[in-house]
Amino acid sequence: MEKTFSVLALTILDSEISGWQVFVLGALVIIGLVIAILIMNFFSVWIRALFSGARVSFTDLIALRLRSVPVGLIVDKRITVVKSGLNVTIDDLSTHYLAGGSIEMVVLALIAARKAGIHLDFDRACAIDLATKGTGKTVLEAVKTSVNPKVIDCPNPSSGKTTIDAVAKDGIVIRARARVTVRTNLDRFVGGATEETIVARVGEGIVSTIGSAATYKEVLENPDRISKTVLDKALDSNTAFEILSIDIADVDVGENVGAKLQAEQAEANKLIAQAHAEVRRAAAVAQEQEMLARVQEMRARVVEAEAQVPMAMAEAFRSGNMGIMDYYRMKNVQADTSMRESIAGGGGNSASSDKPIAG
Repeated sequence: MEKTFSVLALTILDSEISGWQVFVLGALVIIGLVIAILIMNFFSVWIRALFSGARVSFTDLIALRLRSVPVGLIVDKRITVVKSGLNVTIDDLSTHYLAGGSIEMVVLALIAARKAGIHLDFDRACAIDLATKGTGKTVLEAVKTSVNPKVIDCPNPSSGKTTIDAVAKDGIVIRARARVTVRTNLDRFVGGATEETIVARVGEGIVSTIGSAATYKEVLENPDRISKTVLDKALDSNTAFEILSIDIADVDVGENVGAKLQAEQAEANKLIAQAHAEVRRAAAVAQEQEMLARVQEMRARVVEAEAQVPMAMAEAFRSGNMGIMDYYRMKNVQADTSMRESIAGGGGNSASSDKPIAG
């Protein structure tokens, strides 16, 4: 190469040419070098695409390199798509790559959908791929689930619960476990509810169906009644899945919650009645103490009044309103009253008959 440039320089110096001719000649040399570099970088990719029937132009290859898109990856996926009978352009693949999507998964999903006879265009596949980004799922998995339905356990074992507990009208707990067979609805995958919503709706339907049963025996006799009732509620509306079947895997009888609740209610009522009785007893005791206090008060008043009798008698003596005979008659009456009370009490002690009684 250096020898060629030297010969070219000597030729220019030896020949008498104008300045513009030198400029044109230099430009042609630069263009030739650029073309040579492009051919060296893209020729292998271009020739591979050409012989694979997925022809691409050097302009497209240069545009990919300028946009920092891996040329080999895009061309290889374009070849794969074309060989599968799909029409996806280089611009479509590069645009999805720049958007952060996985063109590998999109291409594999398109091929799987075509082989399974499922209509899935490139734009929807890209939308599903971007929607599943960061969720641990892929657009290829969505297509596979649409072809081969998957089974979802209800409740989800990862939630820590193994059964769905519901209470029939007779108060008996029924523990059920269901298996839901679903397949992906690609038309509603973007923006549709996920598996968690399906599990929640199915669980709610099972609880409602068991709760409407008159006795637990009805549920045990016809477990398929649960699945039929739940299926009739169209639980897959606005979700990314289509429910194919709901199968009751296991039904067990739990404790008698109704009887337990009634016993707890009776115990609560008993405690309430005891509390009310205690309130009444405390009120009666308080009233009794008040009455005793009043009796003592009245007795004190009587004693006080009796204490005034001698004072009144002394005043009567001083004023001449009472004589000595009146005083003796009063004492005789008191003695007679004491004797009668002693006889009535059965003490056997009678008053002495030889005791003089004043007239």
